[in-house]
Amino acid sequence: MKVVDAGVDAQGNKLFHAAQNLTLNRTITPGFWIAALVLLLVYVVISLELMHRTLVSFLGAAVILFVTYTLGTFDKAYHIISFDDAMGAIDLNVIFLLMGMMIFVGVMKKTGMFQFLAYKAYAMAKGNVFVLVFILQVITAVVSAFLDNVTTMLLMTPVTIEIAVTLKINPLVLLIPEVFASNVGGTATLIGDPPNILIGSYANLSFGQFVQNLALVCSVCLIITSFFYLWWYKKDYLKAEVKDIPRTIAYLKEEYKITNKKLMIQSLMLLGFTILLFALHGFLHMPVSIAALIGSLVLLAISGEDIVEMLEHEVEWPTLIFFIGLFMVIAGAEETGLIQMIANWVKDVSGGNLTTAIILVLWVSAIASAFIDNIPFTATMLPIIAFLNQTIPGAESGVLWWSLALGACLGGNGTMIGASANVVTVGLAEKAGYHISFITYMKACWWPMMITVTIAMVYLLIAY
Repeated sequence: MKVVDAGVDAQGNKLFHAAQNLTLNRTITPGFWIAALVLLLVYVVISLELMHRTLVSFLGAAVILFVTYTLGTFDKAYHIISFDDAMGAIDLNVIFLLMGMMIFVGVMKKTGMFQFLAYKAYAMAKGNVFVLVFILQVITAVVSAFLDNVTTMLLMTPVTIEIAVTLKINPLVLLIPEVFASNVGGTATLIGDPPNILIGSYANLSFGQFVQNLALVCSVCLIITSFFYLWWYKKDYLKAEVKDIPRTIAYLKEEYKITNKKLMIQSLMLLGFTILLFALHGFLHMPVSIAALIGSLVLLAISGEDIVEMLEHEVEWPTLIFFIGLFMVIAGAEETGLIQMIANWVKDVSGGNLTTAIILVLWVSAIASAFIDNIPFTATMLPIIAFLNQTIPGAESGVLWWSLALGACLGGNGTMIGASANVVTVGLAEKAGYHISFITYMKACWWPMMITVTIAMVYLLIAY
């Protein structure tokens, strides 16, 4: 396989990595089929939840390396990827960015700030359930734009359930609009959703570029879907028992108050500083992971929080290891030419036309992400989009990156398994005694998802 130099920007930063061959000139070998099979099995097992996704991805990486150093030692046709190349495929910018933001959230959880926001939403609504639902969606979306949307829902769900019980309505009619808003809000920024983190690191896109290209369309999607849910659950909201509002507000104020004001101020100041670094990272040529690490570690240092406790209980090591294994599996598929073959197919289907490519990438990403985890799907698409950017006239503007981001993030809203935040929210609701079936969830979310993706398509075609 011919490997050419990676694309670089004006500052010499690598734009994409792994195998950058722009023409498929390698014969299909047994190694190709093994890499393809491993990638397919990783997708299937993760989607069907037959095994924990961290075990699946790391097992897949171990298998391709094992084959390379056993069968590949005797017959080069079975060589998939070397250990050094596999290590080089691990994007530490993604790993350290996620770690830094996990530490931030872990510290901020101790302040009671998220529960306080839910109480303030109820107080602002003054007993009007429709206003309450709208405010909760906006708060969730804004918080999710700057913190992990899974953690946002972990913190918001228990409070939302208590508010729903107080109103004597099913908590799911509040939670589903919230988790939908969480995914829409997370789409707007570089750090809001894991697919965006992958895209930003791989394509060397800045925090400011994400906000500039995605914040407006996500805001429109949030407003439209918020009103959709006010209509969809209208009958449920009208059944709410709004009695003795001052007493309820007083109870929530006492139950969900700020528990550590000093720590909250420290957290917000350093979070603001970190977001400022995110915004300036293109100017400073600073990887976003450095901004996340310096902000989170300084917060740990001045707050006196125990780093061992944070690393043990707040950093989601299974998620980080999942990414590490996934990077290696995708790299194996690149090295054997599988990803290049898929890229050529997408290029042929689009006929080299940018408009067709935008629509194809957006809708394939959205539909696929509704039924399979959008993280491995996005990781697989990265080198494909990089190839299309160099071969389709006009794609150098970067529009296909935004098509992938909008498709993968918004599409994840379609079903309860499309995004991790959905799974977490449904699980917490069931634990509290409120079950929702796959079909019921899909009925509530599929059409709003289709509406948001359609809005995104119109936006992309007009803006680019």
